[in-house]
Amino acid sequence: MAKRDYYEVLGVEKNSSKDDIKKAYRKLALQYHPDKNPGNKQAEEKFKEATEAYDVLADDQKKSAYDQFGFAGVEGMGGSSDFSNFRGFEDIFGEGGLGNIFDSFFGGGFGRSTRGGSNGVRQGANLRYDVEIPFKDAIFGTKIEIQYSHNESCKTCKGAGTTDGSGKKTCPTCRGSGQVRHSQGFFSVATTCHQCHGEGSIIERPCNDCGGSGTQKKRQKIMVTIPAGVENGKRVVIPKQGDIGPNGGPAGDLYVFIRVKPHEYFERQSYDLYCAVPISVSQASLGADIHVTTLDNKTIKVKVPAGIQNGKMLRIRDEGVPMGNQRGNLYIKLMVQIPERLSRRGKELLEELARIEGQNDNPKPIPLSQLADTQ
Repeated sequence: MAKRDYYEVLGVEKNSSKDDIKKAYRKLALQYHPDKNPGNKQAEEKFKEATEAYDVLADDQKKSAYDQFGFAGVEGMGGSSDFSNFRGFEDIFGEGGLGNIFDSFFGGGFGRSTRGGSNGVRQGANLRYDVEIPFKDAIFGTKIEIQYSHNESCKTCKGAGTTDGSGKKTCPTCRGSGQVRHSQGFFSVATTCHQCHGEGSIIERPCNDCGGSGTQKKRQKIMVTIPAGVENGKRVVIPKQGDIGPNGGPAGDLYVFIRVKPHEYFERQSYDLYCAVPISVSQASLGADIHVTTLDNKTIKVKVPAGIQNGKMLRIRDEGVPMGNQRGNLYIKLMVQIPERLSRRGKELLEELARIEGQNDNPKPIPLSQLADTQ
């Protein structure tokens, strides 16, 4: 089934504030949360849909990509309808996420924070890198070297976060649950444990190099292959080159977003290329063979038919954008140049031509349908 527009899902306008987006999502999350609608698949799907929409629209980078490119712009950027991994709940409902809200309403037994537990292995964050490449490289493909920073597993403690393999111990405050409970009147409220920050375990002797995080920031260079025919705004995914995950979790991916510089002479429409070349009045009138340089620096001979009109297009097959084993076409727009200055002999010849061919002193408008043929 096709996805609904994220703004439509939350019932907000495109220019809505972050506060409005948050309020709209909070209302839907409370209404459709599966713990409040056990066994109701429709409610669960609506909750997932709302969560995915909020995950994108509440993030400036994702929202910008979605506004510009739609669903393709945010594909793989971390947006997910898997609400068990959605970290935005704490921002909306306070520490403890939805579990906090439902526990306070119903006295416990509902959704828990996803942070708890000493074995909370999660995939690392996906990273984004923006690069600008020449028009020609986008058409025919290239390889570029990029340099960026990401989190890697600490080499000193091998990602454990502890000194000399001393390991972790169960948090004495929450006893490994990652949450603590306290009463508020008739209600029992669960919040994230302040001592272990929801992990369920603490490190007594943290690694000196990573401070107990198990990760270190490292700058690295990698080669990225840009495929032939890539379009402006598209991205190349480099698997496992994002941040390493917490507690030894797998690394996220690196997304290289591509901006294509405009070319001085060529434009692209889908798999076709377009350029304009000048011809003289005599070439347009009598016909001629001209030589045109293509984007990949080949010189091809093009036959200009006699009597061709200004702005007419000539099609050259298989000189456009690569698409597998084939290529699009190259379209050449012929621009008839009128000389600004004439020699005496040139002027005499044109005057003689005017006498022979006659002049149209009472021109009638040209039908718009004929003008369209010259565009």
